[in-house]
Amino acid sequence: MIRSGEIRVIDDEKKQLGVMSAADALAVARQQGLDLVEIAPAAQPPVCRIMDYGKFLYELHKQDHEAKRHQKTIQIKEIKFRPKISVHDYDFKMKHVKRFLDDGNKVKITVMLRGREKSRPEMGVQILGRVLQDIDGVGKQDGDMRKQDWAVSALLIPAKTGGKDAKAKNPQGSEKTVPSHGQQEGGPQQSQ
Repeated sequence: MIRSGEIRVIDDEKKQLGVMSAADALAVARQQGLDLVEIAPAAQPPVCRIMDYGKFLYELHKQDHEAKRHQKTIQIKEIKFRPKISVHDYDFKMKHVKRFLDDGNKVKITVMLRGREKSRPEMGVQILGRVLQDIDGVGKQDGDMRKQDWAVSALLIPAKTGGKDAKAKNPQGSEKTVPSHGQQEGGPQQSQ
């Protein structure tokens, strides 16, 4: 498949063999039991390398797999509320919202309106306001609230509290001071 007559050849140990004809380079590659692969077709003369092409493809696939493994995917989770939600159901859903935000995911809060509730979307806005109050410190609103005739929704993103700056100031991650010489933390000294 190499169309040029003269090519620059690099062997499997990345040493230059020089400029030679494509037929001669192919003969050298076959003698070693390897493939001749064109790696820089735009160069003058084109650069080809003697390598095991199957092993090369396997290594590329392996690198892609490793990169995907270390990649953090952010998902958008959706939690649906109703304007007349009970206290227990609200608390249960809020635990999920906080857990999703702690995991680094975005959360879409949708307050569903139906029937006569559609004429009073402020009820949905109240529920969203309550949710935003309860996630203070864990997450924050991204963008504006969206009002539709059947729902009111908002997108929440994780809050960036702590992070690298907090770790740099205090590598242990706590702000407690260590008591010295037998003193108890937070209380009066005991006499012995």
